[in-house]
Amino acid sequence: MEVLNSPLAQVVGTGLPFVGIAAKLLALFMEKTQQQPTLAECIFLVSQAAYLESFKEFLGQDASLLNRIGQTPVSDGVKQLLKNLADLELSDEAAQKTVICFRDSILATEFNLVLSERLQQAGLNADEAQILTKRVAANTGRYLIAAWAISGEAMKHLGQPSISEWREEQEKYHSIDNYLQEQIASLPLQPVFAENFSFKDIYVPLKAKAIDANGKLIEDAEAFDLETWAKQLLADENKQNRVMFVEAGPGRGKSVFCRMFADRVRQDLHPVWTPVLIRLRDIPALQKSFRETLKDAVTAGFASDDDWLTDRNTRYLFFLDGFDELLMEGRSSGGLEQFLKQVGQFQRDCQQSSEMRHRVLITGRTLALQGIERQMPDNLDRVEIQVMDDGLQQQWLSKWEALFGAEKTSAFQQFLQDECCPENVKSELSREPLLLYLLAAMHRDKILKVEDFQGTNSTQAKILIYNQAVNWVLTEQRSKLLNRNLTELETEDLRRILTEAALCVVQSGGECAPVAMIEERLKADSSVKALLEKAQIPIGDNPLRNALAVFYLQQGSKEGSVEFVHKSFGEFLCAERLKESLEEWTEPGKKRIKFNTQDSQMDWEIYDLLGYGPLTEEIVEYLMGLLTTPAVAGEESQFRPVELFQRLEDFYLRWCEGEFIDMLPESLPQKKMRLLRDQLKTQKLGQRQIDVYAGLNVMMLLLELHRYGQQRDELKDKIMFYPCGKPNAEGRLDDASRLLRLIGYSYCIGYFGFVQTVRRFLSGANLSGAHLSGANLSGANLSGANLSRADLSGANLSRAELSGANLSRADLSTTDLTIANLSGANLSGANLSDAYLNGANLSGAQISGAYLRGAYVCRTNFSGINLSRADLSRADLMGANLSDANLSDANLMGANLSYANLMGANLSNANLIGANLNDRTIGYIKWDEDTNWENVRGLDTAVNVPEALRQQLGMQ
Repeated sequence: MEVLNSPLAQVVGTGLPFVGIAAKLLALFMEKTQQQPTLAECIFLVSQAAYLESFKEFLGQDASLLNRIGQTPVSDGVKQLLKNLADLELSDEAAQKTVICFRDSILATEFNLVLSERLQQAGLNADEAQILTKRVAANTGRYLIAAWAISGEAMKHLGQPSISEWREEQEKYHSIDNYLQEQIASLPLQPVFAENFSFKDIYVPLKAKAIDANGKLIEDAEAFDLETWAKQLLADENKQNRVMFVEAGPGRGKSVFCRMFADRVRQDLHPVWTPVLIRLRDIPALQKSFRETLKDAVTAGFASDDDWLTDRNTRYLFFLDGFDELLMEGRSSGGLEQFLKQVGQFQRDCQQSSEMRHRVLITGRTLALQGIERQMPDNLDRVEIQVMDDGLQQQWLSKWEALFGAEKTSAFQQFLQDECCPENVKSELSREPLLLYLLAAMHRDKILKVEDFQGTNSTQAKILIYNQAVNWVLTEQRSKLLNRNLTELETEDLRRILTEAALCVVQSGGECAPVAMIEERLKADSSVKALLEKAQIPIGDNPLRNALAVFYLQQGSKEGSVEFVHKSFGEFLCAERLKESLEEWTEPGKKRIKFNTQDSQMDWEIYDLLGYGPLTEEIVEYLMGLLTTPAVAGEESQFRPVELFQRLEDFYLRWCEGEFIDMLPESLPQKKMRLLRDQLKTQKLGQRQIDVYAGLNVMMLLLELHRYGQQRDELKDKIMFYPCGKPNAEGRLDDASRLLRLIGYSYCIGYFGFVQTVRRFLSGANLSGAHLSGANLSGANLSGANLSRADLSGANLSRAELSGANLSRADLSTTDLTIANLSGANLSGANLSDAYLNGANLSGAQISGAYLRGAYVCRTNFSGINLSRADLSRADLMGANLSDANLSDANLMGANLSYANLMGANLSNANLIGANLNDRTIGYIKWDEDTNWENVRGLDTAVNVPEALRQQLGMQ
């Protein structure tokens, strides 16, 4: 190790074979002493050689680092540390541990101390020196076994590794090197779609914000650099049991972050951490444990050994990209939450085991987690990627300028700053990486003009971008590839084929689809078949596959399949395909397919299009945006909302009665099941699951149409959706329990089947008088819904969004409303006895006359709420925020008010008989001079009344 006394450039420049020198020194020792060295003596010397060989490798790979520190002479401090090292006594036990795992050994600690001091003295800062020394120590293991193997007679008596053992070890390291070079180093160099530049050329670091334990984004927190956050978690020894969990909406850069950061880990942290990137869409099936799933997912040679995860010399950082892209069987029936629990347990196991110190970073869309937050493991460090701020957007534009020049970039910036450019494009869409690229690329090619966005909302603007992107690819990029211009008809034909391909991708699980499935659907469509023949693209031949590849499609992970390069394109084109059919259902025969006008044809198409799984919120958003986009001047709109609503409602009512699943000789769900099993070669979806998904998807569309109609005066009386039937003359529902039965029926797609599928579409729903006792609606979006007089007793509404909902006279007894958002809700006259309201938000809610006897409302925010005449007897209000609340004439008999905030509250004429105003652990109630105690009753019989309050009120 005293070689470190020399200038570090000489360590590399002289090319000293440290391992060979160590072997010769051992031979010299034996010759001079006529004794065999002990294990400790051998390991002490051989480890130095292996460590220096590892250090030499890193210096040789980084010329800039060597130039920076290479000529600095050694300091007295380093000389002293080397002298101390010479006096180190190594036991045979410590030597054995060194052989097993050098990086965790005493020698690694001592060597790192010397090298770190030498590096800092040479000019590196403490963090840089620490990282490099850790990398050197982690890399020493591969040289240690080689040094031992060539030491010959000197270590023969200690049991040398066999040639086969040495070869296996070297093959493992060689396999890792190949994987990193071929699979990780190449990721940043992949082209951006069909461009001639790579992701590395335009990538800028992303920022994120933390998500709290309740799954809420900490909005007022400052955004932080995502890579820095991940590196800090990797380095923090106290957080080795934490899963790094990165969430975001579509197009925010999750997958590109995984690619770029995985390569950054390869360059800066390997072999302390060895990056392994797994696209979760590629996992064929979830196994009983995450370790088994990893065994299937990682096919590289280094993972072929059953013990690859328990090799202490290798620590992997697993990038799991796209938890929302798990195959359908992994997302349904509790598959996602089960998978996340497996990942969480795996991380705990790694923290507790000295043999498995791996880490996991997982990404995916936030929406996929709605409804399962309470089932998620508690060891997730969750963050959400934010849109680009001004600084990051400017960095991106600078990179764009380097590629396409100042003139085009300046023109694009003027486009974004133009007063005609909508605010949502400026502040939102142009700050999301995918959409920013599309905007810049289409503006570069003169496809996009600022006038196109006038009068659009956020959804319409996004649709415009994707729509123009499709046209741009089909006309500009495709014509370049084919070296000829395309006619408008040819472009439209190919677009029609792409929408069918997108539908297949979505029905296959949203990631990739067999080409054979696309071909079969096209064969069944006589008009498309004619288009293909006219375009001279034979079905079932390679030209079709080539045509698909022209757009943003690529070879799928499964043989004979294709996938969209970005999921958002598939979702948009699928929505376009659904739009065509929805328009046809209101005027059959006018457009693409001329079919029989009988209802049975539409019924089958509903199962064919919607009987596969849940419609995603993104697809529904695109679909409604496409349907409601105003027609081009001079053309008639094909969207007939009233007729469409009527036809879908008719289907819904018949579906509720089980008409379609009871058909003979073959039901529509059976027919769709048979097709999917033939096309996807899967047994996962049965006819019940297909029936449930078809019905719930239609229900979602009806709810969307209902909201659309209620926002327009001319449609309010024509489009009114009653999931439980229309009320009769007396105000009673035709079938108050209908929705509850549907929730029960939906259990066949999973315990949370209904709430996970429909929860995001229930806002504004008309459920007045519905019987939903015991229903699981956890996390559901019921904002603005009419739930007046509904029976929700015992229901699970935890984390539900109920802002602005009408819950007047509803039965909410024993209902779980934990952390629910009830801001602005109408709860007047509601029965909340024994309900759980812990952590709920009731700001601005109307609760006058509500019955809250025995309710659990610890830490609930009642600030400024009108609780006059409310029955809160025996309610647990410990720590509740009742500041400025109106509690006049409220019944607080026997209530627990310990540590409640009553500052500014009006308690005039309130009944406090037997109420508890203090807790020894938590503390007294809080009040101030604005608290109104006028004519309060029963305070003399209340428990633990603070002495200061007694004196203020003149009580004895």
